Amino acid sequence: MNDPSFLVIFFDAAGTLFHVKGSVGEVYLRYAEKYGVTFTPERVALVNQAFQTAFREAPPPVFAVEHPEKLKQCERLWWFDIVHAVFYRVGMFERFDDYFDEIFEAFGGPDLWAVYPEVPDVLAHLKQEGYELGIISNFDTRLFGILRGLHLDQYFDSVTISTLAGSAKPAPPIFHYALAQHAADPPEAVHVGDSLHEDVEGATRARLHAILLDRNRAFASSRVPRVTTLRDLPDALNQLQLAPSLTR
Repeated sequence: MNDPSFLVIFFDAAGTLFHVKGSVGEVYLRYAEKYGVTFTPERVALVNQAFQTAFREAPPPVFAVEHPEKLKQCERLWWFDIVHAVFYRVGMFERFDDYFDEIFEAFGGPDLWAVYPEVPDVLAHLKQEGYELGIISNFDTRLFGILRGLHLDQYFDSVTISTLAGSAKPAPPIFHYALAQHAADPPEAVHVGDSLHEDVEGATRARLHAILLDRNRAFASSRVPRVTTLRDLPDALNQLQLAPSLTR
């Protein structure tokens, strides 16, 4: 076992550790078929585009409530507005509220999600190397059930989500909240995620080290530390630890 100079490695969740099976548009339309909505490739593309727009335009998932039930109600309403905005753009249908109940519950379990193949081995390796592992995500409280269902919960010492932290990436407070779970200072931590804005820029603003997961090689010209698969993460961590940094 090594004695790493970094204490903790944080990960984003959806898009980094696991992903939707197929696409959001495919899932939304499959569930909508029983309500009379026709599934076509063209409509899938429209729903995916509408979802990206609605998700981007939504306010951060941060709510001024503390009671667990009220928090879950706020999470549900936040997602209701997004899904409603999607079908407002592509075509609303009857019994939408019933439809939303089904889709919201479905996305709270493991069946619609798939773990990226290399993830369990990489996480196990990092644990063996002596790193503490955590998650920092803008997901809601359903994430805990998803992690258990995907058998990923066993690897993590902490899970920080925006609705409990009272802050959402890329704002620094959510990163500081996560650091406190490990009694770690920013230079002792690395955050890994697939979003240049939320994960890399957010972590950097909070004075953590950051590594971009660029599975589709969309940021090949970027100068930030980058991997195209988590299999390369151990090497990237070694290089990061050897590199001079103003935050260390």
